[in-house]
Amino acid sequence: MGTNNNTAVRVSEFIITGFDHVSHQKLLGSVILIAYVLILFFCSTNFSIIVADRRLHSPMYVFICNLAIVDIIFSTSSCITMIVVLLAEMKRISFYSCFTSMFFYHLGDVTSTLTLTWMAVDRMLAISLPLRYNSILTSRRCIMSIVATWIIAMIALSTTAEAAYNIPYCQPIIRYVFCDYAAMIRAGCANPIPYFSIPSLVGWWLWLLGGHFSLIFLTYVVIVWTVLRLSDKGSKKKMFSTCISHIIVVSVYYAPKLISVLLTRVGVNLNLTERNAVLIVASTLPPLINPITYCLTTKELRTRLVNFFTKNRVEIK
Repeated sequence: MGTNNNTAVRVSEFIITGFDHVSHQKLLGSVILIAYVLILFFCSTNFSIIVADRRLHSPMYVFICNLAIVDIIFSTSSCITMIVVLLAEMKRISFYSCFTSMFFYHLGDVTSTLTLTWMAVDRMLAISLPLRYNSILTSRRCIMSIVATWIIAMIALSTTAEAAYNIPYCQPIIRYVFCDYAAMIRAGCANPIPYFSIPSLVGWWLWLLGGHFSLIFLTYVVIVWTVLRLSDKGSKKKMFSTCISHIIVVSVYYAPKLISVLLTRVGVNLNLTERNAVLIVASTLPPLINPITYCLTTKELRTRLVNFFTKNRVEIK
């Protein structure tokens, strides 16, 4: 695929150079470290609360639990590299560590897309078909959908992983802030254009399977249409409040992607520093906002979290 350079070698390690032009590296590294710690705390909190309480073993909370796992994988695959480079000043990363980080980063990304789509469908069924909701989306079907999500994501990434593994490399330089598919392909000495067509094909395949923003948008069209038909204002407010968490999460997840696409469409080409800034935001903000949003806006999770800390404070006294 593409024209190979005769100087290509199988590199044993890469050097991350994406932060070389950043002036306040320690400050940025500290911010990313704090964000990562908060991600682990809130994701683990949501996961523990849901697993420990059988009353929360409903489809909506199972999806939240799955999203917490995805966020931990997604953030860990990128944040660890950035923290080590910025705070420990260790720019070198082995080829297999870089490749593994790349795989799990995109696994988390694809799984997030599919999970958010399932969560939108869950809210649509709960609001549009409340009497049939429990019979349509049973616990078994919920678990099957989550398993299918992971299987689809792994199959989708098999081709990109193979391409990144087999591309010839001329120099061990990663010009981005962590290892992702684009960073590894651009580190190769083959023509990158054919390699970048692979994610596009994977994206179309996922689009056909329903893992995309447009399907989420359509589910909310159905939700809005259903809610507007209600005559009771209290019911309308309650219905919309059940969706606010998901709306926030979807907005934060897709905002960096949509901004990049829109800027490209209008002819604005981001330089390397700007692309790295978008990468940092896209890899840290969604997994940070997701668990905090669900923890603070979902009554059941918020109540159990407050009770936990209140109980511990009383016991300490």
